[in-house]
Parts: sequence; C-alpha cells; structure tokens
Amino acid sequence: MGEPIDAVALDEVVRFTSELIRIDTTNHGGGDGNEREAAEYAAARLAEVGVEAQIVEKAPNRSNVVARIEGTDPDADALLVHGHLDVVPAEAADWSVHPFSGEIRDGMLWGRGAIDMKSMDAMVLAAVRAWARAGVRPRRPIVVAFTADEEASAEYGAGYLAAAHADLFADCTEGVSESGGFTFHGGNGLRLYPIGAGERGTAWLRLSASGTAGHGSKTNPDNAVSKLAAAIARIGAHEWPLRLTPTVRAALHELADIYGAEPDLDDVDGLLAKLGPAAQLIESTLRNSANPTVLQAGYKVNVIPEHAFAEVDGRVVPGGEAEFEATMDELCGPDVDWEYQHRTQPLSAPVDSPTFAAMRAAIAKFDPEGRPVPFCMSGGTDAKQFAQLGITGYGFSPLGQSAELGYGRLAHGVDERVPVDGLHFGLRVLDDFLRNA
Repeated sequence: MGEPIDAVALDEVVRFTSELIRIDTTNHGGGDGNEREAAEYAAARLAEVGVEAQIVEKAPNRSNVVARIEGTDPDADALLVHGHLDVVPAEAADWSVHPFSGEIRDGMLWGRGAIDMKSMDAMVLAAVRAWARAGVRPRRPIVVAFTADEEASAEYGAGYLAAAHADLFADCTEGVSESGGFTFHGGNGLRLYPIGAGERGTAWLRLSASGTAGHGSKTNPDNAVSKLAAAIARIGAHEWPLRLTPTVRAALHELADIYGAEPDLDDVDGLLAKLGPAAQLIESTLRNSANPTVLQAGYKVNVIPEHAFAEVDGRVVPGGEAEFEATMDELCGPDVDWEYQHRTQPLSAPVDSPTFAAMRAAIAKFDPEGRPVPFCMSGGTDAKQFAQLGITGYGFSPLGQSAELGYGRLAHGVDERVPVDGLHFGLRVLDDFLRNA
C-alpha cells in the first residue's frame, strides 16, 4: 500500500494549523486559560474519521483530549504522542499580522502557535485522518494527547492527566512531543535536525529575606533589601561547573564529527568554538543555571521594608539536583531563605534506542543530506509530567525551516510563523516515524 499522506492530508495540515491558531488559547498563568474550544475542535476532527476521543478537565474549560489508535503488532508497547493546545500571550500591536489570524502570506503561515505548537497538533490530526482514509494503521498502538496548561505549570494539563487518568497511558513506554526534528541551519548549507533526548529540570525558586523595618534616613544594619540584593548578586555572578550528561556527550561527539573537529571533551569551550552555529544547541545544557528574574520589596522610598522577595529561574541537568540545592544554600547564605515555587525533574532518554533510530530514519528519508543529531533541551515540556508514569520522552515535532527563520527565535517571539512547505515536510516525516516506530 502506498504512502497515506496525499494532497488532502497536505491541505489539511495547513488548514488545521491556521484554524487552531484562530482559536485563542492564551495561557496567562495562575490558572487563567481556556483550551475548551480547541479541544472540541481536535476531538471533532478525530471523530470525523471514526476515532473516538474523550475530553477531560480538572477545571472548567481547562480541557485535554485523549484518543487511541490500535496498532498492527499486538505485542508492541504503545507510543504516546502529545502536544499542548495553549499558547503564550501575544501583543497584537507588535506583530506584522494579527497573532490569532492564522494568515497565510508569501508561503508562510503566521500566528501564535505556528511553531509552539499548534502545527504539531495539526500534523497529528492530519496523519491520523490520512491513516483512516487509506485504511492503514501504525505498527505500535498510538495514544494521542492534546493537553492544556503546558505554558504554565501543567497543573490542569499533563500533570492532571498523569495523576488522575494514568490508566489511559498504562501501556505507553515512550512518548514524543515538541522541540525536536526541526531544521537547524548549521552554516555552509549544513542542515541539522536536533532530536530531543533529554531535558534540564525546572527549579523555579522564591527567595525571601527579613529585616527590621524603619525610616529610610536612619542607620539600619538589618536591611532586608540589602540582604536579598547581596544574595541575588552572588547567584547572578556564580559560574556553575561543567556537568556533561550522556545525551550532551553524544551530541558533542556527533557534532564534532560533522564539523571535522577533534571531540576533546576536556576542552568543551574550545570544541564549541569549532561548531559554528551548532554550538547554540549545546551551550545552555552543559551545566546547571540560575537566573534572577523578579524582585519585590518596599512601598515607599523613605521606608525600609521588613521583607524582600525575589524569584529565580533555575534549571538542572540530569543528575545535578543535589549540587543545585547545595549551591543555592551557599549562595543565599544565612540571611536569605529559598524554596521551590515550581519543580520538575530532569530527563534523559537513550540515543541508541530503536525509537531514536526510527526518528533518524524518517528524517533521512525526506532529507537525505540532513544530519539528525541528539540534543538536550535547555527548558522543559510535558514529557516531565508523563515521565512520572515511566514514559521515556523524546522531542520530535518535525518541521522544515528556512535559513532565515529560527525555531528558537520565533517560538514565543513576535511574528511567529512557519513555511507552508515546512508543514508539509513535517507531516511526511511524522507520519513515516509514527507508522514505523
């Protein structure tokens, strides 16, 4: 039987992406979001081809969709394919086109979510529908999940699904989602395709300092703002030591080979300098990090406040949790307390698995000159939530990108957009992988 991705499927992936973008699913954080219409849209597209989907919610309008497609191999473990429905805010005045228009202009599809990640949601819908029309099934059972709240804490989305609906994923051993399989232009015409095989953990912190309130004109050695500022300065200036995880080591070796460099892991900085633009794929995942992002203190210039607060965006490499906590204790010192505001575990996935090999093969089939490489994501995805169920997560949402566009620059950025032919490429690659994994 021939390939199921036909002209109808190629049209649908573009239309579905555009129509999903037009549904405003902005996640403002703090529980302020609404994915219901998008969830109903996805469930309806599946129902049209006989795939039953259920919508589950932890709170009204914070909607998740789960469906299952049986495979041809009765002994195969199921594969989870998940994408989130929510998007980060967009200020229309800053954009060249309205961020929720889903407009197609000059071969580009524009709008918030074009990359992150309504295009992937649309690819999954288009692929499943193409299978139904062609009468084909994937080798493994596929569990499809469209989630809420990924752009905040996942409390209403994947976190809720993992905690309250684990039975829906009982036989899933691996999962794929965003942040991998996209074209990364590595200079001199080189096309890399990073495949996510790890994520740094999230460690969002709240710092607090207490002191003696008083008049701003008086001597005060017990100033909460001064204590907090000193700790924040130490955190911002701290140089975290190198911690190479297996995924990062594999990435460095493969990239060194591609760029003709000696894979000297005793001089990683020197190696990165030889990798051209590809160093961007590695540099933020070599170590733990902690970036101060929010400061709160005081209410009047001549009043010394009793309390001062700060927030820090910490990220932790796999295996780096103990070092991170000990370092924060040291940097904060005795005068500043810290606690986790939001915490998720680091992830690591094998790069020598059959599933990883199937992702490589799917990319090579549609871009024989492309070079798939493993990488560790500096941030995080819903894979962290599903990891609580023992599901090994990979980042694989294939997408063709032209040299002038950057995946990392446009995701969450102004004028987010994707080439229409890039959506076609992504659909073909994703379909091939899902049917053969």
